[in-house]
Amino acid sequence: MSRQQPTRLPGGYSPPGDPIARPRSYASLGSETPLIGLPIYAFLAEVAARNPQAEAVVSRHQGVRLTYSAFFREVDRLAKGLATLGIGKGTRVGIWAVNNVEWILLQVATARRGAVLVNINPAYRSAELEHAMVAANVECLFLMPAFRKSHYVEMVRELCPEAETSSPTQLRCARLPDLRHLVVFDPANPARTERPAPGFLTWPEVLAQGARVTDDDLIDTDAGIDVDDPINIQFTSGTTGFAKPVVLTHHNLLNNAFFVAEELGFSEQDRLCVPVPFYHCFGMVMSTLACLSHGSTLVLPAPHFDPVATLATIEQERCTALHGVPTMFVAELGVADFESYDLRSLRTGIMAGAPCPPELMRRVIDEMGCREILIAYGQTEASPATHITRSTDSFERRVETVGTNLPHQEVKVVDPQTGMTVSVGIQGELCFRGYHVMRGYYGCEEATRQAIDEAGWLHSGDLGVMDADGYVRITGRLKEMIIRGGENIYPAEVEVLLSTHPKIAQAAVFGIPDDRLGEEVGAWIQLHEGETVETDELRAWAAEKLTHFKVPRYLRIVQDFPMTVTGKIQKFRIREIVEGELATASMRQKLDPSATA
Repeated sequence: MSRQQPTRLPGGYSPPGDPIARPRSYASLGSETPLIGLPIYAFLAEVAARNPQAEAVVSRHQGVRLTYSAFFREVDRLAKGLATLGIGKGTRVGIWAVNNVEWILLQVATARRGAVLVNINPAYRSAELEHAMVAANVECLFLMPAFRKSHYVEMVRELCPEAETSSPTQLRCARLPDLRHLVVFDPANPARTERPAPGFLTWPEVLAQGARVTDDDLIDTDAGIDVDDPINIQFTSGTTGFAKPVVLTHHNLLNNAFFVAEELGFSEQDRLCVPVPFYHCFGMVMSTLACLSHGSTLVLPAPHFDPVATLATIEQERCTALHGVPTMFVAELGVADFESYDLRSLRTGIMAGAPCPPELMRRVIDEMGCREILIAYGQTEASPATHITRSTDSFERRVETVGTNLPHQEVKVVDPQTGMTVSVGIQGELCFRGYHVMRGYYGCEEATRQAIDEAGWLHSGDLGVMDADGYVRITGRLKEMIIRGGENIYPAEVEVLLSTHPKIAQAAVFGIPDDRLGEEVGAWIQLHEGETVETDELRAWAAEKLTHFKVPRYLRIVQDFPMTVTGKIQKFRIREIVEGELATASMRQKLDPSATA
């Protein structure tokens, strides 16, 4: 596929002849390449037909290699099996597993059936699984038996004890009222037919049942699928607490993946190493769909992130691209014998999910040889990518901004109070409009109305500043803003300052309730390995560089942060911990006034 150079349209409007008018923080990006108007399976099948013997998927930990021809044969077999379970247009099918070939096959097979794939975090425990299953009305769940200390089958049996006396075709469960089928698969032994417990089916059984479905039956189903049909439900990342189910369509996901791959310059010659989890939009859209949309090869180094396996995979599979969050790149660079790996095949990739420190970007370029590494930004509700840097951008723009918006998308920065578009250089809330905006939150009409306004703009909740060229710098989260004694404090500003201290590796700044001021500033600090420093010393250092009300009152040095699987700090967990400790200290002081709070 030829890569088209997008054309940037002028942002904002200034009255002719008005020398003092400033352009507004608005940008749209045109392209000579039109949006794709096909459902996911139809488009991917066309791509596969152009080079059927090229490798589509390589799963090193499973010892599996599938050409595009073989991959789509397996997809069709599975789609036929899904048909025998009554899975068709609109059926919600859950997938609870770490990275493996079966995950990708189910992703494309459900797309062919018109079903809605529901991504379930492999780190979930029973209560979180129950919430996700009920919130998305999951009717069929595909799951692994277990992974490490997570015994998936046992957790499902705990939620659904009725399975012990049910047949796989007559499953009923009081706590999971929509559930009709449980299908287990073992990535280490795909041919395993032994059922782990009553009420379960196995992957081979589903494939065997599908043998009686004809190709014509599948073609008839294809004809009834529209590009605007829902195809996926993903849950928000959980950095702020309650995770909401985001409904995304064929049109959302396919076009987002395609244009991300265009920016990466992907072709049939590229091989992408994917250590990021598939259950997240980074893995499912910007990795799997991006590769399949351009005939590139998807390479799985391990079921879960492993820095050594990632480096070995790049070397042995001659990968040209690598995706990851900043903490993954830090871990890879920190491998003891890092210099022994041959990474000369690397050309490009994406770092996303969290801010990228300049020194990390420099090391990825210089030491890993990933000279065209890009920064991407977005959110699940936007399918997910809205902004990306380009390889032709200056180093400063590649580390200080998240780039410009992708083709066929609009972005503006608005005043959170008035909703008016602000001038360039002024901070405000980022809003998006275009093909990539979600259908809504499943079963949450009020939350959807709060997120998407009457004009179709998705309000991100992120604060940012746009320059005259459309480049955006993220400055914080609207909901994370701390209001201390009437003063607005943006945690990102304080975090950036703290990160300049030579001993600090990472900082998380958050608000803590205060009876007198409303909120106070808190900070957890992670030091570079081997460093030590007193909190009073850090507070004094910060007081020399920050306005007094921005200096953290509560400051703690920690070994690590509570994180999501995708490498984002869960500040709500930190606040819960600190608030609990402060409440305990306050109660202790009330019981014993001589105690120190």
